[in-house]
Amino acid sequence: MQDDTKTVTAWAMYDWANSAFATTVMAGFFPVFFKQYWSAGTDPVVSTARLGLANSLAGITVAFLAPILGAIADKGTAKKRFLLFFAVMGVIMTAGLFFVSKGQWPYAVVLYALANIGFSGGNIFYDSLLPAVASPRRMDWVSAVGYSLGYLGGGLLFAVNVIMVLHPGLFGFADSAQAVRFSFLSVAIWWAGFSLPVMLLVHEPRAKIAPDARQAVRSGIEQVVGTFREIRSLKHIFLFLLAYWLYIDGVDTIVRMAVDYGMSIGFQSNDLILALLLTQFVGFPSAIAFGWLGGKIGAKRGIYLAIGVYIGISVWGAFMNHTYEFYTLAVTIGLVQGGIQALSRSFYARIIPADKAAEFFGFYNMLGKFAVVVGPVLMAGVGLLARHMGLAGSLASRIGISSVALLFILGAVLLAFVEEKE
Repeated sequence: MQDDTKTVTAWAMYDWANSAFATTVMAGFFPVFFKQYWSAGTDPVVSTARLGLANSLAGITVAFLAPILGAIADKGTAKKRFLLFFAVMGVIMTAGLFFVSKGQWPYAVVLYALANIGFSGGNIFYDSLLPAVASPRRMDWVSAVGYSLGYLGGGLLFAVNVIMVLHPGLFGFADSAQAVRFSFLSVAIWWAGFSLPVMLLVHEPRAKIAPDARQAVRSGIEQVVGTFREIRSLKHIFLFLLAYWLYIDGVDTIVRMAVDYGMSIGFQSNDLILALLLTQFVGFPSAIAFGWLGGKIGAKRGIYLAIGVYIGISVWGAFMNHTYEFYTLAVTIGLVQGGIQALSRSFYARIIPADKAAEFFGFYNMLGKFAVVVGPVLMAGVGLLARHMGLAGSLASRIGISSVALLFILGAVLLAFVEEKE
């Protein structure tokens, strides 16, 4: 079944499906709506802390569960069942946001955290199916197709949602708040509907012996302990995971903090949302281009190219003064964001044991969830230090964003010691 066009397309459509959550909910409307609607009248610092807690709890939960769930799935043919479970969780919790009324921030936090767990947990098993649908020769391309469809699908729905919010009357909504609430419901419907192809058309390899549930759990936990030891002994995998942890932290920090940073230096929220939308559509062809590029120059060199661009973005962002610069920065991010994610995934899939794909991808996703903690803390810490030294708020924020370049530099240094052929 590897490299079959129908199977590859069905697999990649899950990226199309769940990327709507990443764009409309995570990066787009939820942070702004949480402050202005669900936490109306609350000190902005307090509402930020609440949102940060929700993100952290969801990330830590998935980070600890990921390797165990992956190991359990590898013991049988459970990857698709786990994917279905987490996808359904994400869909239901996202739909639940539609029913949360103004001021009910505790309900919004709980639903958002659980939806995040569904989104992140599902990606573990989605990623682990990559070796089942693509041969090593085509992994770069297939991985890139998934990310590119994610950008296109997430971007299309996000575009509709943005138009709904900017012009609620055209869609029969009383105001923008009602339009935002309906956008959460639309994400749930989109996510559920376009998840069907991977569930129906992708077939994972069957295990020779399928253990019962208790045996799978026990064996899975034992396997996690063994994998920790194995990864430490596999130098190339260990170094790659450490490098990935650093540079993908920088990527996630820029994605999640871009709107907040733009507002802190005086840009309008509507411009920032539109720039984020622009990133999605630039990312669609760029992810495919990076997949082709990875096949020509190698995934590792392609990752290095993206890291170099991100270092420039981190420094450039500190000197922005005009709205058009933020749009230009959004285009630049779109050029490399999908590429570095796709090539990292395919590079990792190529160097890990194929019969332990879910387990090893559990660690891969675990590091991704832990990584999102370091960058925002670094950015905030440097910014607060600069503020404490007497610098203006805007200047302190600019210095904070430039510090993210350190993560890319350290990641690039470690990546230099990873040998794919080993």
